[in-house]
Amino acid sequence: MRLILLGAPGAGKGTQAKHLCDKYSIPQISTGDMLRAAVKEGTELGKKADVLMKEGKLIDDDLICAIVKDRLQKSDCKNGFLLDGFPRTIPQADGLIKILTELKKQLNAVIYVTVSDETIMQRMTGRRSCPKCGAVFHIKNNSPKQEGKCDKCGTKLIQRDDDKPKTVKKRLDTYNNLTAPLVKYYKEKDLLKEINGEQPVKKVFDDILNALE
Repeated sequence: MRLILLGAPGAGKGTQAKHLCDKYSIPQISTGDMLRAAVKEGTELGKKADVLMKEGKLIDDDLICAIVKDRLQKSDCKNGFLLDGFPRTIPQADGLIKILTELKKQLNAVIYVTVSDETIMQRMTGRRSCPKCGAVFHIKNNSPKQEGKCDKCGTKLIQRDDDKPKTVKKRLDTYNNLTAPLVKYYKEKDLLKEINGEQPVKKVFDDILNALE
């Protein structure tokens, strides 16, 4: 099973990715993980990426695609893979098709988990984290027993910068601008499976499996 997972930050992609990888015995491959692994292994591509990242520069599409090609040839990808966070742009999507053609593989589907911006704002801005033990709560859906305090260690909970309304809105705008063209791209290739992400986790997963069957 060779899949791409699309969805805005806060759409619940992480949870679904884990379930899918367990079900099909495939690795979840995210751009961040790939870059870190390439840098750690000290590959030629990793060295180039390391220099760019240290200078705070964006990794160009060609380099990202080369790192992806490298990763997809590793033995754990023989049953397939789940790409998360790649491709992000149309040139990267074109690059992926080229890579898969060279490796004589084909994509099975692109899962697009859709959640409204309003729901994502509510999900992310309501999150509260424990700075000590890392536990995460939500003021509505999973509130701590004692308001503002961690159930596990009693530390005062905080709202991470990532979860502040201004940051969430900025991340959503960036995501929507980048992803809209990809949704159209994969729709035209008849690969897109649109899944309503505003349902309970199990129902979302069942819908994904039905779409893949």
